[in-house]
Amino acid sequence: MLYFYGKQKGMHTIKTICVCGAGTMGSGIAQVIALAGYTTIQFDLDNEMLVKSRTAIEKNLRWLAEKGKINTEQMVQALNQLVFTSQVTDCVADLVIEAIIEKKEAKTGLFNQLAQVNTRETIFATNTSSIAVSLIAKEVPYPERVAGMHFFNPAPLMKLVEVIKTAQTDAAVVQTITQLATKLGKTAVVCKDSPGFIVNRVARHYYLEAMKLAEEGLATIETVDTVMEATGFKMGPFKLMDLIGMDINYGVSNIVWEALGKPERLTPSPLQKQKVDAGELGRKTGKGFYAYEK
Repeated sequence: MLYFYGKQKGMHTIKTICVCGAGTMGSGIAQVIALAGYTTIQFDLDNEMLVKSRTAIEKNLRWLAEKGKINTEQMVQALNQLVFTSQVTDCVADLVIEAIIEKKEAKTGLFNQLAQVNTRETIFATNTSSIAVSLIAKEVPYPERVAGMHFFNPAPLMKLVEVIKTAQTDAAVVQTITQLATKLGKTAVVCKDSPGFIVNRVARHYYLEAMKLAEEGLATIETVDTVMEATGFKMGPFKLMDLIGMDINYGVSNIVWEALGKPERLTPSPLQKQKVDAGELGRKTGKGFYAYEK
């Protein structure tokens, strides 16, 4: 168990965690949390997405059991920890992690709905990859309980979690989220609220320079990926963009570029915009920089 030393009610036990959003990221986060022994509520308005998430989590846990990475008891326990719902009123938890669409209005709207069914001690964590957490927090009741908890895709495999604090975030909230990430088997890095935080700011060049090489005809997409993987990167920039989703990656590039005053070096790629406009978003649509079987 983890404890949040809140200003209002002293020691608060973190037993139940609600993950909002049943897409690839939300599903992965829910799997990690349930496997760590927490009661896990997964919320999404789309019942079809909830069914897909449940199926994916069950498949992943069975694979882990078959490979000997977890035992059968752990698999069954994790599955029993999961609750799937499309009702906001069911989302009563000690900690809420949102992993929905990368739009500030959607995130603040959700948090405000959840604030009505939770207490003021419930911690609200956003998995945003680029939106300023302070902009979200200022529109939510009791902004001191709002922080960023940025997982990376795929959440069950990627070790890093960025814990983002705003000027108003209570220090106990930051400590609680950091301790939780550690218990989930992650490496937590605390950073201040800034455009792109750490990883997505540094990573812009990984993506943008790769696309410039392709745009200028200096190297093929396949060559760039092969070279980067040969130098130690687990995945080349084009394969990684396909995995993340072209729309998400392009959206992050635009947010960081605009937030930093539109510097030329961070100008979003027209090549990627073409992909987004064509609906070629990567693995989730069956085509991005590469073609995939759906």
